[in-house]
Amino acid sequence: MTNKVIENLYYTKSEEWLRIDGDIGTMGITDYAQNQLGDIVYLEKIEKGKKIKQDETLTTIESVKAVSDVKTPITGEVIEANTKVIEDASIINQDPYGDGWIAKIKIDNKDELKNLMSSQEYSEYKKE
Repeated sequence: MTNKVIENLYYTKSEEWLRIDGDIGTMGITDYAQNQLGDIVYLEKIEKGKKIKQDETLTTIESVKAVSDVKTPITGEVIEANTKVIEDASIINQDPYGDGWIAKIKIDNKDELKNLMSSQEYSEYKKE
């Protein structure tokens, strides 16, 4: 099983990733998470404009094996949901860090980034 880790992303222990671009965070689930889930068949629709706090459930993801919560890595407002993955959730299996992103969030407080793991820390965490 692979566990691809991308540099310059932030990671959560609940297997979400976050890419920062100014005050916008793009998030998705990790390669490890999509491998564990198996074939992803459904992603619950995400409400644009939804205000969400760090570690709250943003949506649920469904695979042939399980239904899992997707938590938000950062507090803010959902400014965009990836409609492609809502229409075809299998994109997450194919490209979890690229086309398989889940939502874009306008970040309220960048200080919360210190609660997340760097790619290096995440790699170490996965070895434990």
